[in-house]
Amino acid sequence: MSSQLEPGAKPQGSRDMTDSSSSASRTSSEHTRQGSVVGPSVDLADVEKAETQHTNPAQGTAKGEQSWEVFLDSTDDPKHRKTARKWLIVFVLSTSSTCVTCASSVAAMARPGIQREFGVSSPVAILGISLFVEGLGIGPLLLGPLSEFFGRRHIYWVSFLFFVLLNLPVAFAPNIVVYLIFRFLTGFSGAAFLSVAGGSVADLFSNDKVASPMALYTISPFIGPVLGPAFSGFINQNTTWRWTFYTMIIWATVQLVELYLLVPETYEPVLRVKKARMLRKTTGNERWWAPLEKSNKSIIRTIIASCYKPFEILAFEPMALLLDIWCALLLGILYLCFTAFPTIFGTNHGFNTQSVGLSFIGIGIGMIFALASQPFWNRLQARYNERHQGAPPPETRLFIGMAGGILVPIGLFWLAFTTPRSVHWVVPIIASIPFGTGTVYVFTSVFTFLVVAYRPYAASAMAGNSFLRSAFAAAFPLISGPMYNRLGTVGATALLAGLTVLMAPLP
Repeated sequence: MSSQLEPGAKPQGSRDMTDSSSSASRTSSEHTRQGSVVGPSVDLADVEKAETQHTNPAQGTAKGEQSWEVFLDSTDDPKHRKTARKWLIVFVLSTSSTCVTCASSVAAMARPGIQREFGVSSPVAILGISLFVEGLGIGPLLLGPLSEFFGRRHIYWVSFLFFVLLNLPVAFAPNIVVYLIFRFLTGFSGAAFLSVAGGSVADLFSNDKVASPMALYTISPFIGPVLGPAFSGFINQNTTWRWTFYTMIIWATVQLVELYLLVPETYEPVLRVKKARMLRKTTGNERWWAPLEKSNKSIIRTIIASCYKPFEILAFEPMALLLDIWCALLLGILYLCFTAFPTIFGTNHGFNTQSVGLSFIGIGIGMIFALASQPFWNRLQARYNERHQGAPPPETRLFIGMAGGILVPIGLFWLAFTTPRSVHWVVPIIASIPFGTGTVYVFTSVFTFLVVAYRPYAASAMAGNSFLRSAFAAAFPLISGPMYNRLGTVGATALLAGLTVLMAPLP
C-alpha cells in the first residue's frame, strides 16, 4: 500500500536519519513549501489515519516503524507573532539590558563614598567598575552556550535572579573585599542575559526587518552606562553610596518580573522539542521527535568549544579582529569617561557630584539621535537588498559604521580642545553628542555585520567581540587617572581622538 504522509510528519528511515541535521537547518518557510510542517493544532483523527497508513516496510525503520520530525509553522514560529507583541518583547529585553549595564557605571559616582567608608585609594574603588565589566566579558564564554540546551527564557530567569541576589552583598558589603568580589559575580551573572538577548531579537524578525529592533537592542547596553552616573550622581549627592545599589536591586527585580511574564521562549530548536513532547502526549505516539532530542552534544564539550571558538575567529578572521578592536576601543573610551568627566567637569568647571553625573547627558542625546536616524539607514539598506535581489553582501551593513567612524573623532577632538576652564561648560557637553551618535553607529554596523557574515558561528563571533570590548572597558578606567594627570585634559582626550582616527578607515 502506498504511504501518504501526514502534513507535518516526515518518515524517518535510514536515509532520513542521515539527512536530519540538514533538515533541521532549513527555515520554517521552506518546510511549509515542502508540506512538512507540524502545527500546534493537530487533528487526532488525521494523525491516527496517518499512523495506520505508514506501514510500508521499505519506508520504515529497522523495526518496521516510522517516526516524524517536528517543524514549526506560522502559528508557533516566533517570526510570525504580531508585530506589537514582538516589539514589546524587544522593549523588555532592551530595558533589561540597560539595567545590567547601568549597574556597571553607577559605581563611578559612588566611588568617593566607597573610598571614605572603606579607607581605600581611588584606583581600588575604580576596580568596582573594572571587575564588573570583566565579568560581563567572561560570562558569555561560559554561560552563553547553555541556551542551546535549555532555551533562552530559562537563561533570562536564572540570570536575572542571580543578578538581583548577588547585588545584595554589594549593597550591604562590610568591607572592600566583599564589595569587589560580588561586583565581579554580579557582572558575570548579568553577562548570561546579555549573551542571549540579541539572539532573541534575531529569532523574532527576518533579515529584512531586523535592523530597527536590533538597533534598539544594540543601543540599550550603551544607554545603561550613560544613565548610571546621571541618577547615581543625585543619589550620592543626597544620601549614602549604598542607596545606589538598593536602587539597582529594585529596578532589577522589576525587570525580572517583566521577563517572567512577558518574554516567551524564541529559540527554534527548543520550541520544536516542546512541540514534539506535546504531540507525543496528545497522540500517545512516541514517534514524534525534534533534532535537539537526538543530539549527542555534551554541555561540557559545548562550553569548552565556546571558550576557544571566539578566539579562533579572532585569530583567523582579520576582518572580525579589526572590527572587534574598533568596538573595544570605543567602549574603552566610553568607560574611561566615567573617571575623566569628574576631572573635566568637577575639577575644571567646579561641578558637584550630581552635576557631574548629568554631564553625561550629551552622550545620551547622541545615542538617542542615532536611534532616531535608524529609519534612514533602513531605507538605504533596503536599496542594497533590492539591488542584490534580497541577498546583499554583509559588507553593506558597514555603511552606517563609516558615518560613525567620522563622527567619533570629530566629537572627541572637539571635546579635547574645549575642556579648559576658560571655555563654557556647555560646549564640551555638546561636543560629546557626535561621539555618542558615532559610537552607536559603529556598534550597530559591526554587530549586524558579525551576525550576517558569520551566521553559523554568530554567537561565537559576538562572544569574541564582547570579550575584547570588556577587556578594554575594564582597563581604560584604571589608566585614565595617570593619563589625565600627566597629559592634561586636552592632551589625553586628543590622544584618544587620534586613536579613533586610525581605526576610522576600517569599514
